[in-house]
Amino acid sequence: TGASNDFERATKLARAMVTRYGMSETLGTMVYEDTEQEAYFGRMSSKTVSEATQQKVDTEIRRILDGQYALSRSLLEENRDKVEMMAKTLLDWETIDADQINDIMEGREPRLPKAGVPPKRPNSDTPAGGVTPNATAPA
Repeated sequence: TGASNDFERATKLARAMVTRYGMSETLGTMVYEDTEQEAYFGRMSSKTVSEATQQKVDTEIRRILDGQYALSRSLLEENRDKVEMMAKTLLDWETIDADQINDIMEGREPRLPKAGVPPKRPNSDTPAGGVTPNATAPA
């Protein structure tokens, strides 16, 4: 799913921050990663850190992920009205442009979309263009 892919990518990025880029105050500016070598029948991995250090790396990755999750949640909660207005705009118009996002972020109603955007849906049950999926053609 999209969410599991997001978690996987966030974890890989946090791991790289800690193990490759030295972006951890706890572990310092040192590279802590397994070295992988291509072998004839797949990959071979050799440990370059102790089990205790690996636990510290995992703890630091968890700290980064938990901190960023808390920050993300806080930002969404503080800006719930803006998130809901963006969702409504997307439901109404199917697209949202930078000017509309700027309007919403500044507390204004979003302006109409630029030319070339399909007309606003009459209701949320009818897709843009007024054609309902699986509708039978007139005889």
